[in-house]
Amino acid sequence: MTLRAVLLAGLLACAGPAAALAQGLTVAVKPGATGEALLHVYVDPFVATGTKVSVLQRDSVPFTAGDAGAGADVVQLGGQSLLAACAKGDVRKLDWKAIGNRDRLLPEAVTECGEGAYANAIVLSWDRGKFQGTPSWQDFWDVAKVPGKRGLRRTPRGTLEIALLADGVAPGDVYHVLGTKEGIDRAFRRLDQLQPYIVWWTPGKDDAAHLLRSGAVLMSSAPAAEVVRADRSGGHAFGVQWNGGLVTLGYWAIPKDAPNLAAAQTFLAFASDPKVQSALPRLGALGGVAKDANKSLAPDMAAVSPTANEGTLLLDEGFWQKHGVELQARFDAWLAR
Repeated sequence: MTLRAVLLAGLLACAGPAAALAQGLTVAVKPGATGEALLHVYVDPFVATGTKVSVLQRDSVPFTAGDAGAGADVVQLGGQSLLAACAKGDVRKLDWKAIGNRDRLLPEAVTECGEGAYANAIVLSWDRGKFQGTPSWQDFWDVAKVPGKRGLRRTPRGTLEIALLADGVAPGDVYHVLGTKEGIDRAFRRLDQLQPYIVWWTPGKDDAAHLLRSGAVLMSSAPAAEVVRADRSGGHAFGVQWNGGLVTLGYWAIPKDAPNLAAAQTFLAFASDPKVQSALPRLGALGGVAKDANKSLAPDMAAVSPTANEGTLLLDEGFWQKHGVELQARFDAWLAR
């Protein structure tokens, strides 16, 4: 089943839960390249097993009547959205006995309300045509040694971790340090040093790949999948530094009112197959979260998979759920100085 056919099937799902039930299974993904990649990697081969699938595109939870996600059986969620939806009861707590195959997955991909679907990472990226070599976060801060503007995402989440890594904190100690007042002060002092050279980016029009392509920055923090896809499109050669990269996971979850629970559980069992997930680097420049997903990857595909490269740090979603509001307030005040 082609992506076009899947999306056309999604039009039928818009008729509501009754139509979704008739289609067998309804999967909701986010608009954009990652959502489309998940359709190719997971939905197309699942359809080939004989199950009819409809597709919805949606951006947020909860899934209330009239919402674009109402009637979905399985939804794609980021880590923060999953934690919030789980706490509010918008998604089901997973019955891992019914789903099975939890031992196939990395521990971080097995959660109370979500099954890992893919890994991405925020990495240090640069235009190889303008800088030779492989910079570190320390080089990123050293504008005397390597002159030029730097790109960072306009958010404390991830940015504070990067500041501490640049200040010499080992990846395994980052959240211990950031969990203290002294550690937070340390991260902001490090940002103070770079502030005149920072160009802030946000997902969308002024994203990291855009800043790199336009020459607005020499280096930038960037979603690995985004810069790898930009590199594949030709015209630029972007480097990816995995050491000090911040890995983030995306998940599959089951909405509380999913009309086809059994079908959703069958899909999650299918989605944990490492052979299925091994297509993620090729089709989406993403990483598999099954233990053996990277086992048979060709070297060029392993080179773009966050879970096949060492020296990374798993971004702690629980930390940001607990401290995000206060750190965002301090970050906003710091920007406004």
